Amino acid sequence: MTHVRGRIWRHGEPQDDFDFSAISDCLSGDDTLVWCDIYDPDHAILEDLADELHLNSWAVEDALAESERTKAVVYRTHTFFTVYAVTMTEPAAQEEPSSLLEVHRISGFVLPRGLITVRLSPHVDIDEVSRRFDELGGQEYGVGSLVHGLLDVVVDGHFAAVQALDDAIEGLEDDLFADETPTKGLQRKTFQLRKDLVALRRVVLPMREVVSAIQHRRLDAKTAPELDAVYADLYDHVLRASEWTESLRDMVTTVFETNLSLQDARLNVVMKKLTGWAAIIAVPTAITGYYGQNVEYPGIQTVTGFITSTALIVVMVVILYVAFKRRDWL
Repeated sequence: MTHVRGRIWRHGEPQDDFDFSAISDCLSGDDTLVWCDIYDPDHAILEDLADELHLNSWAVEDALAESERTKAVVYRTHTFFTVYAVTMTEPAAQEEPSSLLEVHRISGFVLPRGLITVRLSPHVDIDEVSRRFDELGGQEYGVGSLVHGLLDVVVDGHFAAVQALDDAIEGLEDDLFADETPTKGLQRKTFQLRKDLVALRRVVLPMREVVSAIQHRRLDAKTAPELDAVYADLYDHVLRASEWTESLRDMVTTVFETNLSLQDARLNVVMKKLTGWAAIIAVPTAITGYYGQNVEYPGIQTVTGFITSTALIVVMVVILYVAFKRRDWL
């Protein structure tokens, strides 16, 4: 079911008379600013809106498509963009690791005096977008500040996701050298984190082009330069999130490779110890096997022969044990 909400400002003052059916009339006013948010849109409703506002038909199709990449496309009368907000999920109680991320697509049509956002997911804090807009003084700077408020919330979500994955990788590093951690569980966690990082990277890296395209789109030549500083700061945050994501990718790869190296090292230690004990056990086996021959030899069926064989076993075992222990083979 389609849900529509919005805000309208006239002469820099918020109004309470937002009417979706009259949105084209609102956008035609010189001192009017409109924000319309549409959740779970019906195709027919969005098509009618596109015809009314002269939106690009391909952009409308992209706004409704299930799978679209992060992008920004500049048209003659408006700019269309698609970004992905990221929210964190609670870790699963079961042993099987699950994804820590949920991505939610947001599409937007940036008009000279308004912004229309289209969402397919309810898990986006639209109230926070509105609050950021008011903090920036959007009534003074126009639609550019409203777009900035939306992108700022999205990028902050990216930062929170990167931080959560960073903490998860640090936990992996701690488990890596813990003797009681099951190797199988550690491998599964590592692979799941790698999948989460790949998913996050797909939505974070293209944000640079989105912010840059919107920043340099002069929809209002009078007020747009005033927003250059905040957009430059937003672009810097996007770069930091991208670089952080790349560094985490290297970290999780290092954890995976280190885990394999540790498994090889532990296997070598086990084999070394088994080889040492096998050499020690071979001594009494060889001596008792020699005295078990069915031939005549000195000391056969005598106490002296038993004492001699036992002494040889003890002496050789002690010598081998001490020698292997000094070389850290046991």
